[in-house]
Amino acid sequence: MLAVSDEVRSEIGDDEADRLLGGAHAPDSYECTSCRTPGDSLQEPTSTVLFVGDETAVLAFAHARCIPSQVVPVSEEQLVGAVRSISQAQADGPAPAASVAAQAIPGQAVPGQPAPSPAPSAAAQPTAPGQAAILGITCGLVLHGGTGHASIVVEPTGPVGRPGNTSGTDEFLDLLQDAGFQPVTDLDKTPDQLSGWSVLVAMGKLHAILQPAAAGGSTGWWQAHQPLQVTDAWRFAANQLTEVTMYAVPAGMVGRQPREDLLRQALERAVALGQVVGASLPLAGT
Repeated sequence: MLAVSDEVRSEIGDDEADRLLGGAHAPDSYECTSCRTPGDSLQEPTSTVLFVGDETAVLAFAHARCIPSQVVPVSEEQLVGAVRSISQAQADGPAPAASVAAQAIPGQAVPGQPAPSPAPSAAAQPTAPGQAAILGITCGLVLHGGTGHASIVVEPTGPVGRPGNTSGTDEFLDLLQDAGFQPVTDLDKTPDQLSGWSVLVAMGKLHAILQPAAAGGSTGWWQAHQPLQVTDAWRFAANQLTEVTMYAVPAGMVGRQPREDLLRQALERAVALGQVVGASLPLAGT
């Protein structure tokens, strides 16, 4: 009951794909790389998910109901960390599915530990003069007409300008609108899905926000230094709707909110000021 997409087959080759489908290299039981619950490839539809770096590839397994079989491009450093953690887990006990050991992109967000609240947040580090602003990431459920949507609020620690702009003018929202994000005027309305962008959740944790790569495929727009823990409710909503709503606001507009009701109130104030852009991003690797 194993699914190997054409995309995965082209990466691993026909022989290996056929061996997987024949049961030679596929585990009977596994931990889903998406929801982190047990799976049985003999009893339920199972997807192969291939994480591909520059020189290394890690094959993971997931419930087909969680994600389709696909290839997820990641950095070589991420895969080295994943292989190390998997090897350690195998030495300690039953082998889990592969996870991505995320690493920060220079000049992007470097989150700290998530807050122990319904809306866990990556603590943004303060910026010094001349340094690039760092992105803070807050995860929480935001109601759209009574339905809870897994959401991410992205807020830099300071002004974000275009490359070469040293004036200090904040162009963060303008840059995202250039990429296809739209102004949010009603928090109850689900933003349109943005083609080419996606959110990577693996082993039940938030790893990255991906954007289209110039040469095709995806590349990291934001990557966690350490995978960011999300609540079970957030993960369930993301899996049910197969997408995550991303909101972006200027520095100091929303702040780190410890509860989802406070997060919504802060977002509503920002929407009233015309200071929110958003989009719905499909899941990748979850």
